[in-house]
Amino acid sequence: MAFLRQVAEYLYLKKPDPNREKTQWMKYMHGINRISIFVFLFCLLVMLVRYVILPLFK
Repeated sequence: MAFLRQVAEYLYLKKPDPNREKTQWMKYMHGINRISIFVFLFCLLVMLVRYVILPLFK
């Protein structure tokens, strides 16, 4: 469940734990992870449009 909680925090669906230690390197790591999740979701959306929705209109 910790994995799903972390993903929810990256996607701004859940507030981060206030008791967790915050270091500069952890902020960098979480920022990079957040960017990679958003890029992955964007690519899934592009693939959905390209391979599912556009062929329906042809």
